[in-house]
Amino acid sequence: MRVEAALAGFALTLLRRLRPEKASDLGGAICRMAGPFLPASKVADRNLRLAMPELDAAARKKVIRGVWENLGRTVGEFPHIPTLVENAPFGPGYEVSGAEHLIAQAEHGGPVLFVSGHIGNWEMLPPGVAKYGVGFASFYRAAGNPLVDRMIRDLRNAAMETPLPLFAKGARGAREALAWVAKGNRLGMLVDQKMNDGIEARFFGHPAMTAPALAAMALKFRCPVIPGHVQRLGPARLRIVVEAPMLLPDSGNRQTDVALLTQMINDRLENWIRICPESWLWLHRRWPKEVTREV
Repeated sequence: MRVEAALAGFALTLLRRLRPEKASDLGGAICRMAGPFLPASKVADRNLRLAMPELDAAARKKVIRGVWENLGRTVGEFPHIPTLVENAPFGPGYEVSGAEHLIAQAEHGGPVLFVSGHIGNWEMLPPGVAKYGVGFASFYRAAGNPLVDRMIRDLRNAAMETPLPLFAKGARGAREALAWVAKGNRLGMLVDQKMNDGIEARFFGHPAMTAPALAAMALKFRCPVIPGHVQRLGPARLRIVVEAPMLLPDSGNRQTDVALLTQMINDRLENWIRICPESWLWLHRRWPKEVTREV
């Protein structure tokens, strides 16, 4: 455990000493070369054959290389997130499209749910949004090694002017997040991964078990749901795209409305991914095994 933590600490120190764009290039190059040979790439290929059958084998390989490169760049950029400047004229930095939606929520106050997925460099979302006065708490999956987990949490907190809660995934974290939103606070969720005890919704035209918690909270509190994601413009250069609040269904049937809003969110994620497939993590088993076996 301590050896693993020492190696992680060494890697972070190395990345910190590089300029942000060089750290991004290094992480991208390593993962682009090694990633396609790892077992997760076979999962990605099956996912792509299912979700985007119009892609031939060469196109799928290109997307998978791009997925690994984006993941490597995201890791390389992680320790530099606190130093990235908004609207830098060139080089490392980030910009925000749709900032008016953040400004409006900051002026209005009250609970807000931000929804996104593992697209581009998703680690840029919390600190980028917080700059507009609407910082949000998040869910996170703890690393198996508590020493490494502490490093990751420290890096995330360093990127925020005011650290906000990180709720561990699971029943306890869900209860804490619900109480947080009930008090009028903001919460961000990445909802693009499989949840076995979720509800069935369509994703790229196929059934996919999807977490309904965000939809349920939004309808319970009738609070804004703001979609957003991160586009990669270059090494350590990012664009946060913030969209207008979603129109919440109100049929009078709660179960129907939860299912409808969950589907609306999946559709939004799919639209973003189709624009730039290599920006999303195709590496996890998003669809049931019986569905992917068919391709």
